[in-house]
Amino acid sequence: MSLLKRGNVWWYEFWFAGRRVRESSKTCSKTLAKAAEQKRRRELEEGFNNLEDVRHERVRTIQELADEYLSSYKLRHPRSAIFAEYALGHVKRLIGDQMLVDVNEDATKKYQEARLRENAAPKSINEEVGFLLRIMDIAGDVLRVRLHKKKILKLKTGTPIGKAYRPEEKARLIEKAKEAQSPHIYPALMLALNTGMRDAEIKTLTWDRLDLEKRYLAVSRSKTEAGEGRTIPLNSALYDALAAYADWYILRFGELRPEWYVFPFGRPRPNDPTRPVTTLKTAWRNLRKKANVTGRWHDNRHTLITDLAESGASDQTIMDIAGHVSKQMLKHYSHIRMEAKRKALESIVEKKPAEPAEPEQDHSPVPTVKQQIEVEYPQKSPQSDNSGKVCGKKKDRKSLKRIGSSGRTRTYNPSVNSRMLYH
Repeated sequence: MSLLKRGNVWWYEFWFAGRRVRESSKTCSKTLAKAAEQKRRRELEEGFNNLEDVRHERVRTIQELADEYLSSYKLRHPRSAIFAEYALGHVKRLIGDQMLVDVNEDATKKYQEARLRENAAPKSINEEVGFLLRIMDIAGDVLRVRLHKKKILKLKTGTPIGKAYRPEEKARLIEKAKEAQSPHIYPALMLALNTGMRDAEIKTLTWDRLDLEKRYLAVSRSKTEAGEGRTIPLNSALYDALAAYADWYILRFGELRPEWYVFPFGRPRPNDPTRPVTTLKTAWRNLRKKANVTGRWHDNRHTLITDLAESGASDQTIMDIAGHVSKQMLKHYSHIRMEAKRKALESIVEKKPAEPAEPEQDHSPVPTVKQQIEVEYPQKSPQSDNSGKVCGKKKDRKSLKRIGSSGRTRTYNPSVNSRMLYH
């Protein structure tokens, strides 16, 4: 340990774990400089041996941890901050006054049961428990392992409720949407059924992302990274709907500015194009009732992906349009209809096997043994010394005949054949 003075400020210097530590004490007092050096050495020793005192963290309440976590989460993930605030709101309401050290397997199980009694969905409860474990940091990681070992980490969720609308249901929705009072519902429905855009993607769509001249749109803000920036062409049905809506938009606001939202804010009629519409729930509920159709708005996305899958589009094409990142998610959204399955199986029955061709019948007389000898015998034997003349006539050598497996060729030996025939 050594102290040295530079100007009016004392510095300390010592060696720790093979390294020289030289730092300023920021004081003119030698006594304080000695104390600062001892404190610094103590900090290094505790950190090196992982002896940090975290007892004050264990007595903090869940309310404090949740508020601290949310303040950071809103800055890092502004798009999903609303859901995080909603999930942690239930956590703070039920166990916010408990200290970190008191949250164990039993406390987590009681929280799950309390939310189930409130008729909360198991999937929502799992999300809330996930946020609870995150705000607990290292203690949450340990608790996660214990819950997983006891098989109470996540509640069992039901089967997916997604569906694809039948063609007749889809037709009724489109027909009734044209007659609806809301100016938003028909173009929004056509976007959902023909592009598969999510609800938030539709509501936050701006005119600079929509090119009616080249007939395509680009998605800016999306739920997933694969969904952001994807371009989707406009088919004829969607183009006609958006072109008519653009004419109405110009009559309503006088112009189309690139930064304005396609679906502007306002009740009962749109009046502020600088703000997006907040919800389409009321218009969608009325539309379903008039069309006599049951389902969610998100099922329009399921319907498009199912239609693309049944049309024979490749998985990569569907993923590029829908903004999926995996085939597993694509499988979740695709609901192949019974009629498509029936046609696929019926196509197997319709295929008839090819009828074998009838062999050609040879009506020539069967040669006798003597005729066979006359045909086979006049062939020159490789072991014979004659000049190839038989009965005063010159015979051409007979072509080789394949016998046995492929690749093996043999020639007839007249002397051997003749002996076998006259034996």
